Amino acid sequence: MTHWEHFPHDADVGVRGQGASLAEAFEQAALAMTAAITDPAGVAPRTPVEIACEAPDEEMLLVDWLNALVFEMASRKMLFSRFEVRIDGRRLQARAFGEPVDAARHQPAAEVKGATFTALRVAREASGDWLAQCVVDV
Repeated sequence: MTHWEHFPHDADVGVRGQGASLAEAFEQAALAMTAAITDPAGVAPRTPVEIACEAPDEEMLLVDWLNALVFEMASRKMLFSRFEVRIDGRRLQARAFGEPVDAARHQPAAEVKGATFTALRVAREASGDWLAQCVVDV
């Protein structure tokens, strides 16, 4: 079942994505990260941004992916609400769709500074679904 959620952490926010594929789990983890900032339903997926990263393993790839999104959000002053991820081995190609931040409309609750290695886990569960999670620094 594809979904995202937050999990408790002392000072920061745990983001977790689950999906039928590794790519879906990464998409959902990104959505959970957006939800730490604002309601993703209020972010129009108007403008696509291309993102690519590569890492030695799936866990590092998740951290690199989320940090690439943090960089794009900060440098473009955007929020994203839809993601198309393709993973080939240890390479990720993605498109993130979003719009410029409108403080009055989006009412950002926090600023994500980066993905961390805390509670980092990427694994296929017994159900066959993929899980991708870590804590993000807010």
